[in-house]
Amino acid sequence: MPHFMLDYSPNLEGEVDMPGLCECLRRTAIETGVFPKAGIRVRAFAATHVSIADGDAKHGYIDISVRLRAGRDLATRKAATQAIFDAAREFLEPVLARRSLALSFEMRDIDPELSPKTGTIRDHLEDE
Repeated sequence: MPHFMLDYSPNLEGEVDMPGLCECLRRTAIETGVFPKAGIRVRAFAATHVSIADGDAKHGYIDISVRLRAGRDLATRKAATQAIFDAAREFLEPVLARRSLALSFEMRDIDPELSPKTGTIRDHLEDE
């Protein structure tokens, strides 16, 4: 793990390169050296219905939520959080400069005893 989930307001469609943002987050997660490449998942979903701030449709948001298996110390998680958030903010800087947009990020641990996993992705990675 980690699993990145981006929840965003639908008024960002056409303004934000969501596939590009997902790729930016994936690459940055790898570059931190904190997460195993085979466990990284990044996905984005536009909310069907939103109401933001004063209700004006000009407002938008992107909420990035990261779930990961427990076991990393706080300093490691804080450094990874900052690196990934900074990459997202830099990627989104042109959009942040021209429109109303809230960007948020949360990283949280999953109890490994309550989260069984299996898979063969590692078996199919070229460089592992």
